Amino acid sequence: MQTERPFVMSIAGYDPSGGAGLSADIKTFEQLKVQGLGVCTAMTLQTESQCLSLNWQPLEEILNSIDVLMKNYHITAVKIGVVKDAQFLTQIVEKIRSINSEAKIVWDPVLKSTSEFSFFDLNTISELEDVLKQIDLITPNYNEYKVLQEFNLFKNTKNSCSVLIKGGHREDKLGTDILLENGKEISIHPTDETSVYYPKHGSGCVLSSAITSHLALGKNVEEACRNGKLYIENFLTSNSTLLGFHSN
Repeated sequence: MQTERPFVMSIAGYDPSGGAGLSADIKTFEQLKVQGLGVCTAMTLQTESQCLSLNWQPLEEILNSIDVLMKNYHITAVKIGVVKDAQFLTQIVEKIRSINSEAKIVWDPVLKSTSEFSFFDLNTISELEDVLKQIDLITPNYNEYKVLQEFNLFKNTKNSCSVLIKGGHREDKLGTDILLENGKEISIHPTDETSVYYPKHGSGCVLSSAITSHLALGKNVEEACRNGKLYIENFLTSNSTLLGFHSN
C-alpha cells in the first residue's frame, strides 16, 4: 500500500456530468496530492444546469462500503456530500467514528441544488444537533446556513462543529466566507476582488473536498479553509462555462 499520500474518502452522490459530487471530489483530491476513495450515496441524472432525478443507494450498502474502505486504508479525512436525511447522516458519521475516532469529518449540507432540486429531507433538520457534535466542519452556503440556523443548531458553539458560511450567495460582501470556530468569527475575503468569478456547477463540492484535503495534509481548520478558498478561486476563474477546470 502506498504511504506517500494521505487517504481521503468522499461519501457523496454520483453526477454523470462530472461537475459535482464524487467525480468533482476525486478530481480535487488528485490535484491536491491526496489519495481519493469514494462511496456513492445516490445516483443522479443531471447536467451542469439541471438535476432531473435522484435514486438513493441503500444505507446498508453505503455503511458496508465505508466499513471495507476504512478497514483496508488508513483514512485520515472524510468529506460527506448529499445525504437523504438526519438518520442517514448520523449512521454514516457513527460508522466512521467507530473505525477511526480521529478522522476529520467535513459535511457539505446540500439541501437543494441551484436548480431547486431537493436533496435533504428538511423535516429532519431538527434531529441534526447530536450528530453535528461529531463532525469537525460543515460548509453551508449563505442560504443553507440561514435554514439550519432557524432550528437553533448552533446555539452552543462549544459543543458543536465549526461552520464555514460560504459567501457566494450573499447580497453584501459577495465572496467573503465566514468561519465560525470556538466562538470566534473569522472573515475570509476573496484573494483578488478584481477577478471575474464565473458561477460553476459543483463549486460547493469542490470547496469542501479541497478543505478536506488540506485537513488530511495536517492543516488546522482555518488554514484548510483559507487554502480551500485559493483552490476554489482558481476553479471559478478557469473558464466562463458552468463546468470548471481543475488546477492547483
